[in-house]
Amino acid sequence: MASTPDSDQSTFRISKNLSVFNAIFRELDMFYVDTLNYDKMMKTAADAMLSKLDPYTVYMPEEETDDLTFMTTGEYGGIGAMIMKKDNDVCVSEPYEGMPAQRNDVRAGDIILEVDGESVVGKSVSDVSSMLKGTPNTTIKLKLKRFGEKKPVVKEFQREKIQVNPVGYSSLVADKTGYVLLNEFTDKSAAEMKTSINDLVKNHGIESLIIDLRNNGGGLIDEAVKILGYFLPKGTEVVTTKGKNELAVRTYKTPTEPLFPDLKLAVLVNRGSASASEILTGAIQDLDRGIIIGERTFGKGLVQNIRNVGYGAHLKVTTAKYYIPSGRCIQAIDYSHRNEDGSVGRVPDSLTTEFQTRNGRVVRDGGGIVPDIQIEDNRKLNIAYYIFAQNLYFDYATEYVASHSQIAKPSDFELSDDDFNAFTDYLILKKFTYTSQTEKYFDDLLEVAKAEGLDSTARAEFDALKLKLKPDIRKNIEDNKAEIKDLLSVEIIKRYYFQKGEIEYSLKRDKGLKAAEEKLSDPDEYQLILSKK
Repeated sequence: MASTPDSDQSTFRISKNLSVFNAIFRELDMFYVDTLNYDKMMKTAADAMLSKLDPYTVYMPEEETDDLTFMTTGEYGGIGAMIMKKDNDVCVSEPYEGMPAQRNDVRAGDIILEVDGESVVGKSVSDVSSMLKGTPNTTIKLKLKRFGEKKPVVKEFQREKIQVNPVGYSSLVADKTGYVLLNEFTDKSAAEMKTSINDLVKNHGIESLIIDLRNNGGGLIDEAVKILGYFLPKGTEVVTTKGKNELAVRTYKTPTEPLFPDLKLAVLVNRGSASASEILTGAIQDLDRGIIIGERTFGKGLVQNIRNVGYGAHLKVTTAKYYIPSGRCIQAIDYSHRNEDGSVGRVPDSLTTEFQTRNGRVVRDGGGIVPDIQIEDNRKLNIAYYIFAQNLYFDYATEYVASHSQIAKPSDFELSDDDFNAFTDYLILKKFTYTSQTEKYFDDLLEVAKAEGLDSTARAEFDALKLKLKPDIRKNIEDNKAEIKDLLSVEIIKRYYFQKGEIEYSLKRDKGLKAAEEKLSDPDEYQLILSKK
């Protein structure tokens, strides 16, 4: 194939800039006053260059290979626990049920002091995570500081291959209605979904299914296509990718005959549902195969591929955009046109285009998937949030566990008024306080008023407003009692029943789930939503 002037110019500019970069590297090596960390410099340079594109195009050096494996398979070698930074310490935030940490009595709230004899003081969460990970069947020794224990607790056990099940929970939630929570699209997602749905059909005779994709950030597109194949005829086109390179152009069709062709479907989504979640959701909506409930989804319609760039390093690069059956693109963010401050914005609704579902319902492009039934998260940025932000639910739960050997099962658990009052006293004892966003804006307003000479003439009004904005902690706690009790209950339940217990408890008050149950239980209403409007 003959070259063109444009391609020749492109080749020259690439060669020129690589030559300049190489020269800079060599000059620094020869003349810079201090010793250089070449790998760190390369990572910094690559990150800075890619930051001008989109958040999903990233450089992954050899030492991040484990992260790449975990993204695609959900597997890693380690202890099976989440960790977090708390004050100046790194502590265990959640041990996974049935995995090495939990089986060996490593608890949420345990502060990690040493890993295999090496102190973790001053180390980041990423550093400690790397220390905890390792080859399966190797021994790990942890020294922990535990609430209520005077001496450090020492735990020694073996690392294992940790496989995080992408299906976080499944259960019968109403008469002949099943529920499956899918957390991610790894290489086992479709198989685990099939197992869970088969169990619900076989053991409970379900006729309707609720698929929960809330906060599912996506993953492997092939897994989303396989799952769609459980509900749609074989050979149904569900998503197309289009990019600059011909290799990026591809149409995905369902690969099998449907296993559950007659199940009524409801899909739960929110603003955290992205990528593969939006492909599955969008195909279900465009083909009128089920109803969508919740919030408008994130709007990540970009395709990434992993490219080997040598020496064990990889480039995760955006190569195309997703288009779902109606022909619309789900991408909501325009990374090619940034604002002056570097931020990016959604495509305005006025610039979007109308498309139609198979039944003729109107849907739009330019911004994720808009549910058939919208349920907004109307929680306010109140005191319950500030308690959470300061890890005080977490800290109190750690103390609670030390004096409560057991609690009721999640479906029956109810935080007593005595326990709530004890938590209120705990917050007061800890001198809990917070500065609301309104107070911060007030301070900014006062500074502007001073600059304009208005602070003295409006002094009385400013003082009165500041007094009103100052939080009355006990009153605010009581005013937001229901939400605070709910968040504290979740944190306590996780200590005894882990992630499944948290989900089981949370579903009791789930507005999206209740809406799905109602629509699925009414055949006429269900069909009306899917009919042409």
